[in-house]
Amino acid sequence: MAFEIVTDSSSNLTEEMIDEYGLHILPLRFIIDGDNYTSYLKGEKTDLSQFYCMMREGKVVTTSLPSLEYSEKLLRSILDKGNDVLYLGFSSGLSGTFEATDILIRQLAKEYPDRTLVSVDTLAASGGEGLLVWHAAKMAREGASLEEVAQWVEDNKLKLAHWFTVDDLMFLFRGGRVSKTSAWAGTLLNIKPVMHVDDEGHLIPLEKVRGRKKSLKALVDHMEQSAIAPVADQTVFITHGDCLEDAQYVAGLVKERFGVKDVVINWVDPVIGAHSGPGTMALFFLADKR
Repeated sequence: MAFEIVTDSSSNLTEEMIDEYGLHILPLRFIIDGDNYTSYLKGEKTDLSQFYCMMREGKVVTTSLPSLEYSEKLLRSILDKGNDVLYLGFSSGLSGTFEATDILIRQLAKEYPDRTLVSVDTLAASGGEGLLVWHAAKMAREGASLEEVAQWVEDNKLKLAHWFTVDDLMFLFRGGRVSKTSAWAGTLLNIKPVMHVDDEGHLIPLEKVRGRKKSLKALVDHMEQSAIAPVADQTVFITHGDCLEDAQYVAGLVKERFGVKDVVINWVDPVIGAHSGPGTMALFFLADKR
């Protein structure tokens, strides 16, 4: 039975990947100065540098879940074609998106008893969620069933390593991730946090380094410690908050140190970027553990 994969704009997949695998995206929303925006519009190339410029200018960004009306319309369109649904959702440890969409899917399952609808909480974010979705989409294209793909994601989601750093701790403070004292002290001392997403899907600071370059190298050091071999055969995702040169620098380190050939670079979407700020840098790969 044919099935289609649905995920969230927080997966930070490139438009080319979305098109290639026929993926469906539920767009999270954000608000600036009372104006509402969606973080993903099919077929529209949004200039995210303008979004991050507004953040640098001090604009306050608030975020919200995908529209349930839009989500329901999208899911019904798949089901009405006679296809099943696999929803791979944004970490429940970071957003209420998965819970809200899962409730909707359970309701629709009662209306469509002949269809199969499965939700998986990826406990992942940004390119970590995206990398899981990409692997799932490849499996589906190669003929794996919905159940096989869902089980692979369940079995491997805690092996999807997320390593983050940010350039300005004040954005993490505004998002409630660090204390005001830590943010001010870190800024004065040029301290950069190195963070990861843990097994519960929460963003957790793990260490502190002094200086931007050291924080970028620390991401790659963690990859060396835990990446599943053969590392050179992996496809690695990198996402950035309007700091493409830094993303390319990290990509270069990954290629040089491990012989990796496939590195996909994309933006951190506005909903995640609203909490982590300009200068966010993230590295994602398969590992022995998160």
